Amino acid sequence: MGVQGLTGFVEERGTFFTELRVRDTKLVIDGSSLYHRLCFASAADFRRGGDYDLFAAAVRDFFGSLRACRVAPFVVLDGGRGAEDRKLPTLRSRAAERLRAAHGLSRGEGGCLVPLLAREAFVQALGRLGVPFVQCFAEADREIAGLANRWGCPVLSLDSDFCVFDLAGGYCPLSHFQWQSVCAGDGPQGCYVPARCFSAAKFCRHFGHPDRRLLPLFAVMNGNDYLDLAALEAFFSKAPLPRGCAAGKGGRHGRLRGLLGWLAQFAEPAEAVDSVLKYLRKHQREEIRALLCTAMEDYAPSDANLEDFFQSGKYECEAARKADLPQWVRDALAKGKLAPFISDALILRSTFLHVQVENMQRPSAHSTALPIRQVIYGLLLKGSPSTEAASPSKQTNELPVVCEFDRLQKTLKKTFVQAASLPTDFCDDHFLLDKLVEVPMSHRQMLLLETLGVKMSFLESIPSHLQLPVAVTCYWIRCSEPKVKLHQLKALLLMIVSGELHRITNEPDPTVLCAEDEKVAYNEFLKWKEKNLQNQGFDLDAAHSFCQWQCCLQMGLYLNQLLGTPLSEPDISRLYSGTLVHRLYQELKSTPSVENLLCLSPKMSRLYQVLLNMVESTVSPDFFQKMTKTKSESCKKKKASNKKKKASRCPVPETQHLCNVNRFASLGVDD
Repeated sequence: MGVQGLTGFVEERGTFFTELRVRDTKLVIDGSSLYHRLCFASAADFRRGGDYDLFAAAVRDFFGSLRACRVAPFVVLDGGRGAEDRKLPTLRSRAAERLRAAHGLSRGEGGCLVPLLAREAFVQALGRLGVPFVQCFAEADREIAGLANRWGCPVLSLDSDFCVFDLAGGYCPLSHFQWQSVCAGDGPQGCYVPARCFSAAKFCRHFGHPDRRLLPLFAVMNGNDYLDLAALEAFFSKAPLPRGCAAGKGGRHGRLRGLLGWLAQFAEPAEAVDSVLKYLRKHQREEIRALLCTAMEDYAPSDANLEDFFQSGKYECEAARKADLPQWVRDALAKGKLAPFISDALILRSTFLHVQVENMQRPSAHSTALPIRQVIYGLLLKGSPSTEAASPSKQTNELPVVCEFDRLQKTLKKTFVQAASLPTDFCDDHFLLDKLVEVPMSHRQMLLLETLGVKMSFLESIPSHLQLPVAVTCYWIRCSEPKVKLHQLKALLLMIVSGELHRITNEPDPTVLCAEDEKVAYNEFLKWKEKNLQNQGFDLDAAHSFCQWQCCLQMGLYLNQLLGTPLSEPDISRLYSGTLVHRLYQELKSTPSVENLLCLSPKMSRLYQVLLNMVESTVSPDFFQKMTKTKSESCKKKKASNKKKKASRCPVPETQHLCNVNRFASLGVDD
């Protein structure tokens, strides 16, 4: 994020920072930077899909440190890509980097990768902790700066763009915010978080006193998330910059130093822009002037009043009004009740599907959840005109089309996907998105469950907060390719039940007495977890299957949110721990008795058996038996199938109509 190379540049020179004791203050936090930082800090393993329990604990501890120092946090999250989609090239580049990192991790190389549901887990954690937060309509930087200046308090982030903003309370990089080392402090003022604050004044003085109003031009010319002008190379090759930065002289940050030194001769930005244009070809000058001026405006704090949101819950944003979204959608986006994925699909008809550590030789793990996404697209785009920008050619289909960026093996590709045709209640001529909240909740619940292929009567016997993940698990079992193995299902369900046991013993309901056997069972389970796992091998096919489950859960969550949560939203931190599920899977293969891990708690044992029987009942009785045949049987079958390549396929059971009979096939693939 931010200005290319600037973070490393200022970190090399500690003289640009002042020491700060953070206490008794408001603090505006860049939520995207924070959840990335905490995610990487809490993760012991990046290959197994994330340990959301450890991540949620890190979030809790972070805000606990702030509370101890009487710091009032206000978290501001990025939203979608915005109607102009100006960061698309940067986002494609980052998606390609993420794909390379995921591929490296799948092969046992090092690297970091944010788990798929980290953002959702972070938003849930903020809600549980009562931390005030807002999700902006698009990029949050300008609104973060505007709110911090309104309150005169610091900004906490890892985005070097905040070195450029004119911030009254300064910018504290998260890398220098020592929240795990709270100091007791002297006297009545009490404890504080040791931190360092970037000083733009020191920065400017170091480079010959350029006016700080020139910093946005410096950022834009050096290249940021919005602009990387190849046309400016002519300027860097011809202009008399100090220390000869044009040809790579002056070390790693030669261009940065040279550009800052050159800008010091100008009194204000317009004069500097005029001088830059003299080095460019005449026919380019006005176009480049317009681009530079527009990009410099990105460093002007927003006039959107987030203070009003934190006081009254009302978020007013000119870009959101121009996008003509229904009021309920705007409100839900601001409160984090709808994900940026939804606004991107609605406004741009374009979405990014984030890769995980999966088997790159197989289709993307997201392909399993395609029918769920198509229902989401159908709800969002029903009745809206088809846009040529989102389609490979002029579309004549009645159903809208969405462009998805996803992986095809080890390459980022875009695929055009048609929205689903919806049931009558949602597709008559009078249905519009702004009326979705008026559709009876029973009808919305039915659409959710039909999409997942289960009935409400089927789920009524289990706790309400587990109904959505169980419905998603039934969908995953039926729709995954290759098929889910029985040990994978058992490992997943044991993990979910262990999360339930943790909830009961650590956050008990005050109206319900926690049985002693549940505490004993939990302590025994903890002892088992703490033992060193003998088989530390990484099963890539199992990882791929669990990635498919996370993709299905993510889209199940999004559809449930869009429909106004007809099913309770589950706590992600209790649902998935990659380290645990992989360990359970490995041990189940060699030690089936692991299935009895929770037997000391009759209640948890019953819950596990109920969930297992429930999920198994949605597939044919021999579903798992087919996958446990001996190698000799498999070899014989393979030879027979080679002789009968044109053999007809088995008929598809009715319960699989949304998965295997895909009437919403992709329309095409493009680079």
